[in-house]
Amino acid sequence: MKVAHVVRQYLPSIGGMEEVVRNLVRYQQTETRYEPTVITLDHVFREPSCRLPHHETVDGIPVRRLSYRGSERYPLCPQVLKTLREADLIHVHGIDFFFDFLALARPLHGKPLIASTHGGFFHSGFARRLKHFYFNSVTRLSARAYRRIISTSENDGEIFGRIVTAPRLKVIENGVDIGKFNAASSPTLQPTLIYFGRWSVNKGLPETLDILAALCADQPQTPWQLIIAGREYDLDAVAIREQARCLGIAERVVIVQGPGNEMLQALIGRASYFICLSHHEGFGIAPIEAMSAGLIPILSGIPPFRRLVDSSGIGLILDPAGPLSQARQIARLYADHLRHDAGRREAACQAAAAYSWNDVAARYVTEYDQVMEEQ
Repeated sequence: MKVAHVVRQYLPSIGGMEEVVRNLVRYQQTETRYEPTVITLDHVFREPSCRLPHHETVDGIPVRRLSYRGSERYPLCPQVLKTLREADLIHVHGIDFFFDFLALARPLHGKPLIASTHGGFFHSGFARRLKHFYFNSVTRLSARAYRRIISTSENDGEIFGRIVTAPRLKVIENGVDIGKFNAASSPTLQPTLIYFGRWSVNKGLPETLDILAALCADQPQTPWQLIIAGREYDLDAVAIREQARCLGIAERVVIVQGPGNEMLQALIGRASYFICLSHHEGFGIAPIEAMSAGLIPILSGIPPFRRLVDSSGIGLILDPAGPLSQARQIARLYADHLRHDAGRREAACQAAAAYSWNDVAARYVTEYDQVMEEQ
């Protein structure tokens, strides 16, 4: 059985959706009767000058890349139809042009469709009213063409439950590659925070710098540091350095652009805490990757993060009272760990183990089997 995974960004692009698809296709290639192919776009967003090869094999998986027009928010790529002739099943990742177009074109391609939500398009407050109108009209109509809508978090399940009903709507929370950074954090407690991922305003990086400035001012005896690793998106290294300079903490911030996994693992080895103040997440993979490394997550109070901390008993949800209050929360957590540090890293690693990809990927295959039997 040939399954085509259609996703707007894939390796070498770095992000949560890319990581989900990578782990899902690796499992399907080695453990199931399904033969996966990835169909994606030929540019990494925010790096338009870097054109990727149209045909490539990545981790043993065929990858087909296509050119597109329009913006990265809604890239237009109707030629995707030509790549789906041999597919038995189409799995669309994300709610975007591919989701709408392949629903509209279903009479032409005739393939059963499955979609994973990955947070939909509510990651920021940009055009919020228009997004809600679009979701309740176009997205609702497109969703009718799909045999399954897989919500990748409980939060997505609540949102998409407004336009899709059971049994077509399923919740399968994302798995995480918990072996990638296994126990890589500093074996000794360090007053060092790390963020890794896209450098976007949605991830709360400006607020993170404000908190670090408050920490340094309120706790001058503690050598707090922040490592920011990942790739540019809404923010670039120049903008981050400038904000750090204006706050007087430039020497406390380490910025590493585009690290590979080996470099990122080395950076994690200098830290004891992971910080992410996202405004919205469908699921939130990075905090769980951080926990698998033995880092303690310090997070904003969005629903997926609250569920993670509540269910695992690991981490800290910052209150919204402001940078100084949040800095003092972090300082208290660090002081608690100074008094009692035994088992901190091990508890985080153990909590992350519940998100292993094998069980999650197997649930996807069960849905594939049911859809193909219906077909």
